[in-house]
Amino acid sequence: MGRTNISPDDIYDYGLFLIDKALKTSGSCLKEFRQMPQPIHPSPWDSHLDNSLIAEQLNYDHEFERESAARCTESLNAEQREAFQQAIQSVEEDLGHTFFLDGPGGTGKTYVYTTLCHYLRSQGKIVICVASSGIAALLLPGGRTAHSMFKIPINGLDDGSFCNIPKDSQRAALLRKVDLFI
Repeated sequence: MGRTNISPDDIYDYGLFLIDKALKTSGSCLKEFRQMPQPIHPSPWDSHLDNSLIAEQLNYDHEFERESAARCTESLNAEQREAFQQAIQSVEEDLGHTFFLDGPGGTGKTYVYTTLCHYLRSQGKIVICVASSGIAALLLPGGRTAHSMFKIPINGLDDGSFCNIPKDSQRAALLRKVDLFI
């Protein structure tokens, strides 16, 4: 789920941005019309407008995510906190580490994943949460099934199977920008 606190001013500003973008395709721009208002914040609209998948992942309410992260972080136990801190360090230092949380049901693995997700999204990072089943995906913030996100074939899966994501697609661009996969 993306940002839910979009104001009328945001909508107005986005409309001005779209008008300017349409004018630019025909060799003009909104600035040429002095009587017209200009977009106040063009950069957020411009940064990933051409890729709706990236825009969706960056459209979380940072304040909500920050509050959720603070609430979740406070109640981590020592082992959970250690796993959380190692994963955060890997993301912040761009180390590219892979982690595997293991433990019996009810030990808080999903809670650590949720905390990581809220914390990183509060910083404007892209976090993709995937699981092997739809039920498991529902437990993660914005969770999706792995076969849906990565276009893994469901039928006829064998050693020669591969993900069906064209390298120049919006999905491929999104996957290249991800800060953390859960």
